[in-house]
Amino acid sequence: MKNLAKVLSVILALAMLVGIMAGCQNTPVETTPETTGAAPTTNPEGDTTEGETDHPVDTNVRPTLTIDDKSASSETGALALTPNFSAYDALQHDADDNDWKVYEAALGEFYKYLLAANAEPDVSGKYVLMAMAEAKLLESGAFLPTSTEGGTEAINRVVPYTISNALWGNDSERFYSMLVCNELLTKADRDTLKAKYVEVKGTGTYYDAAKAFLADKGYTLKDTYTTTFSSDPKTWDILHTFRAADARAIVPTFDGLYEYDNEGRMVPAIATGYTVSEDGLTYTFTLRQGVKWYTQDGSEYAEVTANDFVTGMKHLFDCKGGTEYLVDGIIKNAHEYLAGEITDFAEVGVKAVDNYTLQYTLEKPTSYFITMFGYNPFAPLNADYFASQGGEAQDAEYGTDPSHILYCGPYIISEFTSKSKIEYTANPNYYNKEYVNIKKITWNFNDGSDITKAYLDVKQGTQDGCGLNPTTREMAVNDGFEANIYVSGTNATSFCGFMNLDRQNYVTIQEYGMESPKNDTQKAETKAAMSNLHFRLAFLYSIDRGQYNAIMVGDNVKYDSVRNTYTPGTFVKLTRDVTVDIGGTSTTFKAGTYYGEILQAQLKADGSPITVWNPTGGDGDGSSDGFDGWYLPEEAKKELAKAIEELAAAGVTVSAENPITIDYPYYSASANYAARAAALKENVEKVLEGKVILNLIPTEDVQGWYYAGYYCDAGKDVNYDMYDVSGWGPDYGDPRTYLNTMLPDGNGDMTHVLGIY
Repeated sequence: MKNLAKVLSVILALAMLVGIMAGCQNTPVETTPETTGAAPTTNPEGDTTEGETDHPVDTNVRPTLTIDDKSASSETGALALTPNFSAYDALQHDADDNDWKVYEAALGEFYKYLLAANAEPDVSGKYVLMAMAEAKLLESGAFLPTSTEGGTEAINRVVPYTISNALWGNDSERFYSMLVCNELLTKADRDTLKAKYVEVKGTGTYYDAAKAFLADKGYTLKDTYTTTFSSDPKTWDILHTFRAADARAIVPTFDGLYEYDNEGRMVPAIATGYTVSEDGLTYTFTLRQGVKWYTQDGSEYAEVTANDFVTGMKHLFDCKGGTEYLVDGIIKNAHEYLAGEITDFAEVGVKAVDNYTLQYTLEKPTSYFITMFGYNPFAPLNADYFASQGGEAQDAEYGTDPSHILYCGPYIISEFTSKSKIEYTANPNYYNKEYVNIKKITWNFNDGSDITKAYLDVKQGTQDGCGLNPTTREMAVNDGFEANIYVSGTNATSFCGFMNLDRQNYVTIQEYGMESPKNDTQKAETKAAMSNLHFRLAFLYSIDRGQYNAIMVGDNVKYDSVRNTYTPGTFVKLTRDVTVDIGGTSTTFKAGTYYGEILQAQLKADGSPITVWNPTGGDGDGSSDGFDGWYLPEEAKKELAKAIEELAAAGVTVSAENPITIDYPYYSASANYAARAAALKENVEKVLEGKVILNLIPTEDVQGWYYAGYYCDAGKDVNYDMYDVSGWGPDYGDPRTYLNTMLPDGNGDMTHVLGIY
């Protein structure tokens, strides 16, 4: 079974960059999912905080939940860690399983350590083993982390820190709480608001402080927000999608049990509170009464009850919606139901005790379980309406368009025109309407082909924010907006350049063409090269990501969004001392050590030359972002020399006269993407002295670029040798949300972009 989850598109991210990023700033800091109740936010604008039980009624912030979570990690003292590799040693695969052969050759060591992490009961011990696993993953040369969202110069009307800044899940797409000015904010005023946020965060007073400051400075607020989209939703069924382009469009239409607010705190939505049993296995939620479902025309349909959350998860499992992997093996009997070993959903650990009491039962205590609730699998679904739309039938109408869903969130979709506009109107009957600052949200289509359009729309007031490229930055300065230019914050999304380890397809699916120009000999030689570790490393070490980024964002911020790891280095840190063998040396990582520091220690012990951790980066306590630790031209040449020798022994000659050819698809209708492709080609071919050639494969249609890989569900369909359109954003507060995307046997959400499974 292919488990697919929240996969992100780089052009989608660039198209929506600033409107969404307005409330998310800089590098993520410590996350402690084992001390539930707060989402880690971005640093320094949103440190992890524990929520109070209530706060003043005259603010625009929902009161926080009272947390009683017995699943929290309570380990104290030092841990002597010995990895248990028995699960990997016991693996058995069919001798004819080619996908496994390719996977094991490239990612076997990674999987070995990941399985050991899964077997480790201690939370800090898990983090250490996961960091060691990621080191093996990066050493595989299967992909290159390229960038994250944000880190670009921008102009914006959105007031910073007024939307959710949680690093995972969907809550950062809930724009109802946003404050938007009629005027573009200056950088100086943004800096003042940042300082105010740091001063008052956790008190629930930031909104009032921000409003007072804005009024004093002469800003005026409006109740509308306009942004962009670059891809139509493929479905309007939140439980039957894994793609960010879909979820982002659907999230404003429904509420879950609770969500993370602008200060990273857990706040009530449909739930009013929850408790956890002493053994950490049973989570019991109390639901608020009087929350209603509405049709698209605003008619009341039914009350939201606990059974709607049971129905939602059953539908997710029955349709294999793509995010069921999150709870497979976590919720009791979820795995057995998904595998067909049991057929009665009543045996699965989700139950409506009564209309307003919902209960989840787990297989084992899971420290990060509560951090999952802001994501697709925990969305509600009304059983009667779902059945009226055809239920699970193949020709069912549910989710086919905005008129075939129900609404229990702050917005109803009032208009949807394909590749043109999506409009959201505030539901006047929404149960929490007093917290809805934005009454209308408008998304206008922008495929990125005109690199000046977003800026011109912001200038004219028909869009509220945008990132600036070198062309539009100059325009902004000439138009008198220099004082409004600021550097947008980054988040936990990781975009990558993926290598196709077992290419089978040479034409893009859905009849978009983009046919490879290679002859059969070149195809065979490239395939042989891509199976060689030294060749893959040579290629990845040859890429100058500063130059790669500069084409899109300009030289002065070209490193701001560069990421050197898959999991951000500051995503988690240890809560106790852990001693483990690193490369034959007993090494102790103290409590407070970041994930990235452990990852770097393993890379160094393994002799890898890449640098993924800057101990003084970020705000001075370390970062895996903001520098290029992979661009190593001399190492690239050394690795290529090793690859040439090994390939020659296998009968493949590599030279400037007979180079390895790498197909690289790009979006040619965009001047910036075309320029970036040309720069990448020049860069790689120069470093590798013409022994590797990039075939630039153009498409004038952005959908063709997507269908070359991003929209493919299986490795056999992807059409490239190297692809940089896709990436991953976290679903919950544990590094497994990244690492599990590279699981074998069709269970990894991103292995298909490597050409396998």
